[in-house]
Amino acid sequence: MVAIRLPASTKRPLASSDRRRSRVTALVLVALLWTLLVAVTPAYAVPPPPPNPSDEQVTAADAAEQAAAAEVGRISGELAAAEGELARLNIVSEAATYEYLAAEGRLIAAQEAAVQSAAELTEAQGEVEGAQSAIVEFARGSYMSGSLLTNDMILLTSNDPGELIQRAAFLDYISTGRMDVLNNLEVARVTVANTDSTNRAAEIEMAAAEKAAAQAKAAAEAAYANGAVMVAQVQAQKADLDAQLQAAQVALLGVEGARAAYEAWEAQKRAEEAAAAERSRIAAEQAAAAERAARAAAAAVPPPSSGGGGGGGGSPAPPPAPVQGPGGSAGVAPTSGTTTSCFGARWGSFHYGVDIAAPIGTPVYTPLSGRVSRAGAASGFGQAVYITHDNGNVTVYGHVSRIFVSTGQRVYEGQNIAAVGNEGQSTGPHLHFEVHTNGNLYGNAIDPIPWLANLGIYLRGNC
Repeated sequence: MVAIRLPASTKRPLASSDRRRSRVTALVLVALLWTLLVAVTPAYAVPPPPPNPSDEQVTAADAAEQAAAAEVGRISGELAAAEGELARLNIVSEAATYEYLAAEGRLIAAQEAAVQSAAELTEAQGEVEGAQSAIVEFARGSYMSGSLLTNDMILLTSNDPGELIQRAAFLDYISTGRMDVLNNLEVARVTVANTDSTNRAAEIEMAAAEKAAAQAKAAAEAAYANGAVMVAQVQAQKADLDAQLQAAQVALLGVEGARAAYEAWEAQKRAEEAAAAERSRIAAEQAAAAERAARAAAAAVPPPSSGGGGGGGGSPAPPPAPVQGPGGSAGVAPTSGTTTSCFGARWGSFHYGVDIAAPIGTPVYTPLSGRVSRAGAASGFGQAVYITHDNGNVTVYGHVSRIFVSTGQRVYEGQNIAAVGNEGQSTGPHLHFEVHTNGNLYGNAIDPIPWLANLGIYLRGNC
């Protein structure tokens, strides 16, 4: 009996050609999956579009900004003109104050002279009247005793020794020399009377001049005050227009920024679309290359041979790597600062000092030793210090914010006497500095620049 032997397994092993076909199929599937993934996965998502202002909105915002800028330019011109006029009124007011103080000083001097001459006239009249009374009394006594009495008889007819002594003294008084004295007294009385009349007339004249100067000063101060109000009003208008300009600029920047943001979004969108198209193109090329490679591998598989056994064969080349797209002084100056207004004629008036611009609180110094003649409130200056120096000159420091000395105090060269301010009629922080000669507090002003230069002091600026 023949025994029949069955195989251990009923499954037929895969031939080499079958394994190769399986690999090709897998490669085609991988290529297709890669193409799908690359095509549907963007580099990053494009954000939603921002609002896009219309051309009319941009044009309107630009026109509003230009109109606001034009208004600011116009009001800036008006403000510059108003500030210039205020500076002129300040000079006029300072000049009027100077003239008023000088007239006031002359009036005080005239009043003192009138008082002195009146006192001298009263004294001279008293002396003349006393002498005249003595003569009258003597004449009356002579008449009662007899007008033809000689001097000896006058003495002998005295009733007692006291009367004798009195008559002898009077006879000596009315001698030739005493009569000359009486005549001189009368001449002096007439001279003093004339002087008193002249002084009284001068006092009246000085009073009229002082009144006129006071009126001019009041008018100048009123004009300055009106100018200051005008400047304040224009400044307020400019501040309002500046705010409007700023709002218009913000609005223009807003629409321009929105337009720029929209244009940037469009550019980003186009770039992303171009990148996606490039990725699709590359994926398609890679899929086509993979498909060609798979077909070439399939065509290279030998026809199946009879019988079992596996033949040898090489594995297919992997797909190519994806192509990467694009994308990869000798002396001490009055203060530190710059001169802004010089000594001399200005705007039809006269500026009797120099203005030195400096921040509020800047120290003020005296260039020479001397004594404080006045310190405190001063018309037009707000506050001022007057110093009479040892050489007879007077220096004035106006518009100061603080004063560190007092009237009558002795001061020395380089001493800090005050601080720069903006007091009184002033268009900005500065020191008004004057120099007077012959000890005159309110007159005889001279140019301070040469005076300081003689002390080796030179100020910055154009003066």
